[in-house]
Amino acid sequence: MKRHKSTSFALLIIDMINDFQFKHGDMLLEHTKLIIDPILTLKKQMKEQGFPIIYVNDHYDLWQADFDKIIDRCKNDGNASLIERIKPQQDEFFLIKPKHSAFYGTALNTLLKRLKVETLIITGIAGNICVLFTANDAYMREYQLWIPEDCIASASEADNNYALKMMDHVLKASIRKSGDK
Repeated sequence: MKRHKSTSFALLIIDMINDFQFKHGDMLLEHTKLIIDPILTLKKQMKEQGFPIIYVNDHYDLWQADFDKIIDRCKNDGNASLIERIKPQQDEFFLIKPKHSAFYGTALNTLLKRLKVETLIITGIAGNICVLFTANDAYMREYQLWIPEDCIASASEADNNYALKMMDHVLKASIRKSGDK
C-alpha cells in the first residue's frame, strides 16, 4: 500500500456507490449527478497533494468491504455511468458502514488517527442523512470539518440546505464551494 504523508486532511466520499432504489431515489440520483464533477476535481487535487481518499459506503447486505462486489450489486441502467466515474481506485481506502454515520461500527476513527488527520472534507450523499450524521460524529471526535456545498446532495434541495445550515451553525463546519480555498 502506498504510504501517505503525514497530513492533517482527508477526503471522505460517502455512499456514492448507490442503487438509488428507494423512495425518492430518483430525485437523489438527479441531484447526485450534479456533484460528480466537483467531487472528482477535489479528489484529483487531494490525491496530487498526497492526502488520503477514503470511501465509506453502505454494505448492501454483502458485509464485505469489496467495492467491486458492491458496485455489481448496485449498478443499474440509471446509475452505471455515474458509478463508473466515481468508483474507488485500488490505492484508495474503502470501508463499509452498517448505519448512517461513517464512524458507527467502522474502523474510520482508527484509520484517521493512524493517518494523523485533523480536518475532514466530507462529500457524498445523502447530505441530510449520512453526510450530516458523519459530520456530527466527526465533530464529537473533535475533527475540523469542511463540507464543500457543491459536493453533497440530498433528495430535496430544502433538505440539503437544512443539513448545510446545521453543519455550519451547530458543528462549526466550513461551508464553501469545493473550488474556494
